[in-house]
Amino acid sequence: PKFWKRSERMSESFMNSRKISVFPCTDEIMQQEIRPLVAVDIIEQLHRQFAILSGGRGKDGAPIITFPEFAGFSEIPDDDFLNVVTYLTSIPSLEAASIGFIIIIDRRRDKWSAVKASLTRIAGAFPGNLQLVFVLRPSRFIQRAIADIGIKLYRDDFKMKVPIIMLNSVSDLHGYIDKSQLTRELGGTLEYGHSQWIHHRTAIENFAMTVKTTAQMLQTFGTDLAETELPNDVQCTEELLSSHTEHHSKLKDELKLAVKQGATLLTCIREPVTRSANSKLSPDELENVATVERLLAQLDETEKAFDQFWTKHHLKLEQCLQLRHFEHDFREVKLTLDNLMETLAGFADIGDSVTRVENLLKEQKHLEEKGQEPLEKAQSLALHGEQLIQNNHYAIDSIRPKCVELRRICDDFTNETKKKYDILGKSLELHKQLDKASQWCEAGIYLLASQAVDKCQSQEGAETALVEIEKFLVTAKEHQLSNLKEFYNQIVQKLEDVQEMFDKRQVSLKKLAAKQTRPVQPVAPHPESSPKRASPKITRPAAVGRGFLCVVKAINRNTNFFFTCAWLTHSTLLSFSHIINELIETERVYVEELQSIIEGYASEMDNPNLVHLIPSALQNKKEILFGNLPEIYYFHNRIFLKEIENCIENPELLARCFLKRKEDLQIYEKYCQNKPRSEALWRQCGDSIFFQECQRKLDHKLSLDAYLLKPVQRITKYQLLLKEMLKCSKNSEGTAELEEALATVLDIIKSVNDSMHQIAITGYEGDVSELGKLLMQGSFNVWTDHKKGHNKVKDLARFKPMQRHLFLYTKMLLFCKKREENTDGHEKTASYSFKNSLKMSTVGITENVKGDNKKFEIWYNGREEVYIIQASSVELKNTWISEIRKVLTGQLEACRGRAHRAAAGNVSFSCSCQKINSRKKVFVVLTLPTVPEKGRSDAPAPNAGLL
Repeated sequence: PKFWKRSERMSESFMNSRKISVFPCTDEIMQQEIRPLVAVDIIEQLHRQFAILSGGRGKDGAPIITFPEFAGFSEIPDDDFLNVVTYLTSIPSLEAASIGFIIIIDRRRDKWSAVKASLTRIAGAFPGNLQLVFVLRPSRFIQRAIADIGIKLYRDDFKMKVPIIMLNSVSDLHGYIDKSQLTRELGGTLEYGHSQWIHHRTAIENFAMTVKTTAQMLQTFGTDLAETELPNDVQCTEELLSSHTEHHSKLKDELKLAVKQGATLLTCIREPVTRSANSKLSPDELENVATVERLLAQLDETEKAFDQFWTKHHLKLEQCLQLRHFEHDFREVKLTLDNLMETLAGFADIGDSVTRVENLLKEQKHLEEKGQEPLEKAQSLALHGEQLIQNNHYAIDSIRPKCVELRRICDDFTNETKKKYDILGKSLELHKQLDKASQWCEAGIYLLASQAVDKCQSQEGAETALVEIEKFLVTAKEHQLSNLKEFYNQIVQKLEDVQEMFDKRQVSLKKLAAKQTRPVQPVAPHPESSPKRASPKITRPAAVGRGFLCVVKAINRNTNFFFTCAWLTHSTLLSFSHIINELIETERVYVEELQSIIEGYASEMDNPNLVHLIPSALQNKKEILFGNLPEIYYFHNRIFLKEIENCIENPELLARCFLKRKEDLQIYEKYCQNKPRSEALWRQCGDSIFFQECQRKLDHKLSLDAYLLKPVQRITKYQLLLKEMLKCSKNSEGTAELEEALATVLDIIKSVNDSMHQIAITGYEGDVSELGKLLMQGSFNVWTDHKKGHNKVKDLARFKPMQRHLFLYTKMLLFCKKREENTDGHEKTASYSFKNSLKMSTVGITENVKGDNKKFEIWYNGREEVYIIQASSVELKNTWISEIRKVLTGQLEACRGRAHRAAAGNVSFSCSCQKINSRKKVFVVLTLPTVPEKGRSDAPAPNAGLL
């Protein structure tokens, strides 16, 4: 936020208003960096009190600087004098300083030579504008006379453009400057305490630095908040909200402490006025009060701006958390309602009897009751979503469709339930009528069967039977269906309902099938510079079971191919495909970025139209800035990219690509070794117009130094992708090759890392390239023990470990001391100062040291020198011992070979054995006198000891 930047600038202005050069102002020195000078930098010189700024002013407001009597004034170093005087002249306001300074030189107890030396030094080194110079001449008669004569003779030698007024006493001084503006030492009434003055100055400058630091912290925090991406789940959002709130509370506490510090400082400055009503603050003290008040106002303005920004950000985080809760609840409720709708859609039976229909109605009732709670949650959630919309939530476009979807699902469930009740109700009514009709029919049959034929032969009997039948037929109307068409419509409606149920089930199944066959989205390359090309598409199989052989059909660039992965699950196959696609896509992007660097920057350095924009420090240094980047681009563009693109159809070849190109990938070692030189050159020339113009033409969002990091990032990216592929293809065919490829890449990264340490070795007089391959490097605690030497020295060497960085080569073991140095104000850079070396042909090793399983011994020349080495872990110790053992074993085999050759050439060759009992193990040292081969000078020296 602008308020924070402005506050930072205002606090910086206070600190920078007193910037000086710590050296004399020459043309060459003026080009050097200028830094602000504060009291703490020259605290010792200020305490010597050879010059003071008491706060007094002349009649026109000119600040007064007093040079009190100081015995060793001529012995003060020039730098100390210049720094103190420059600091004192920087304290008054620009308005007061523009009037000019009044200098009072008190030399009443001194000699004319001291007066002359003081005037000469002030004339030559005073950095401000002078108005008047008052000199209290020596009080002794002879020195005063000499001073009168000397000032007349040497006045022109002082080269001062202002009057030099010689005074006999302080009473003469009072005629020029009011007593209230002079300290007691000069006969005035101005209260001045030098220690208190230094305390106030350091406190004010510390407070200004606190204000600047606080503004920077707030700006950094605000930038972090502005760049924070909102999480996509509830837990991460809650954690982010908690983290930001906690950070906000800490910053508020820092602000309160800063305000408290400023208020306390203000009270201390105003203490004389508070203690005595007659006291008045000097002009300098009033300026100090104004400075502290201005800084406090900046803090208050910064705090208000920070609170305003935090309120908006906190509201957005809370709304994000509300949204994530809403989305989480929406998914749960929708899943429940979808399951209920699916159950309802499968409820197609209308019953074949009254009892069956009544049971179906009970089941329907139970389903309706089961759906009441989800329906209420859905209605409540929709209402909550509408409240979020009314409260101006930032994600209205995401919330509103979900509210509409919830209400639609609720309405669908309610309507379907009502429709089911209507159908089952009509089915129950129909079956009841059918039962009554059946009972009537049975009753009629019984009636007809009960009428005896012989009784109907008579008139009376026939009439009686007829009356019974007529009465029975009258009841037939009660058991007839009122509307046969309605019954037909019910059947048709039932068929339509069933058809609709089937249709809905079909749609639902189609949706489910569509979910199962949804295309897998490939992992996208870097969003900033990804080329717009079609991404590979992969179609999932319909069903895959664990533990079965599955075939995944992948479609890429209109080419169909198959690859087989044994014993992989569905998700594993998709992840494997994603990784391959990501590797290829990011490789293409990487090649394009390298091409843009070479064409947009490196080639432009040879463009005659842009030569005038290239800084002189960059002339003829293209190879330093870019290293072997063209070589890396050629390898990836012409070879490696094409080979891994072939792995789309044959994934099993991917590991072989890395194994085949192991030696080619070593080009990254050369690039990384040059990186420090490249970075140093970039820091010197990175702000030039040439690079800005190239960046503008390329439309890059990032500067060149970010793209020069791409090769370093790329070589580490390979091992991450190979690790992911190993996770996906565990226990399957090709795992061994993937493991070997990963080991190859890790070995390359280790080699690059080791070489970066190797180039930082200083003080070694030989050529490290002649020491053989660098096998290991690392930091250890080292004790030394020498057979020769004083016992006290030996004891001291044994019990005081040294921090040493060891470099193990095939021919030599180097002991170095690690040092960290600041370079041009940037992060610390490690260097390794050479201390000692041991030829590997003359050393032995003891693997276990009693009392510590992290220690091992390396001894030299038959244990005349013993180095006890302590690793940080047992694993690290074992790794080093293994590498050293390999070196020694290799040397032993080489000696054996030379012995055989010597025997074949009829040259005498003898061996002597020496047993050394090293605590738990017994070692045999073979001393092999050897004869150098013809034409070779690198053969071991006589009596070379091998373990």
